[in-house]
Amino acid sequence: MKALLFPGQGSQSVGMVKEFHNEFKIVKSIFEEADDNLKFNLSKIILEGPEEDLKLTKNTQPAILTASFSIFEVLKKEFNYDFDKVKFHAGHSLGEYSALLCAEALKFSDTIKLVYERGLAMQEAVPVGKGAMLAIINTPVNELEKILKEIKTDKEIIEIANDNNNSQIIVSGEINPINKLQSYCQNNKIKNILLPVSAPFHCSLMKAASDRMEDKINNTVFKKPKKEIIVNVNATPCSSPDEFKKLLIKQIFSRVRWRESIIYMIENGVNEFLEIGPGKVLTGLMRRISKDTKNFSINSISDIKSINV
Repeated sequence: MKALLFPGQGSQSVGMVKEFHNEFKIVKSIFEEADDNLKFNLSKIILEGPEEDLKLTKNTQPAILTASFSIFEVLKKEFNYDFDKVKFHAGHSLGEYSALLCAEALKFSDTIKLVYERGLAMQEAVPVGKGAMLAIINTPVNELEKILKEIKTDKEIIEIANDNNNSQIIVSGEINPINKLQSYCQNNKIKNILLPVSAPFHCSLMKAASDRMEDKINNTVFKKPKKEIIVNVNATPCSSPDEFKKLLIKQIFSRVRWRESIIYMIENGVNEFLEIGPGKVLTGLMRRISKDTKNFSINSISDIKSINV
């Protein structure tokens, strides 16, 4: 049994899916539809940059969605990939929108506008310099939760944002407790990396972004997906359109339970994962979750040919 995985922010690069854009009319039409719906030239930012523009959250999110959807549509319509053995879709943060789109729960025209608004809301929710994100390496999640309780005051916000795998957890919050956590890690020889992000995503500081997105999500038409979606917020499957709306609103300020999502899929029969989108981040994370699965990242035409379509 197979599952499709869709990457989130951080997987982008200037020129991603350029090969697909040059080769397939269907991809050119997806790019044109993105530009038409957003009323600016997203295609140029994806294909030519500059990187500074692509890295802006409001551009990154629709860019990655467009790239992932392009690859999926080529796989489906140009290579006639057999999706019958695909049981689940799962997307990391922003990737959850790609997962829903490719499961036909959403239309592309609606999704591209939603993720642009989501990126804008997240970018503007916290003033620059007020928050940060820190990757913690080789510290179990339950141990890290104890450390966070120990270092912060009652009024400070610092939370686990992404439980990615057994060796990488991302923490998000206000700058002061993040600095305290860094000091704690240095004093206790815990490897940590400050992430180059524009805001502290997936923590309570994003509540303003969630509030801003609530009406936009609720006013969007969702259908029952063709595949079960393993959702970030609780790492369990969902197929209810109304429930998706609630979960996507909550997802903006909640922990991405990625490790638990992968474990759920493995325990329910999945032994092969295909990452559909730019980069190889999710395929890399798989190595520290399970050594018993086949993992493929699909972001080039040669990648598609290598999976025996």
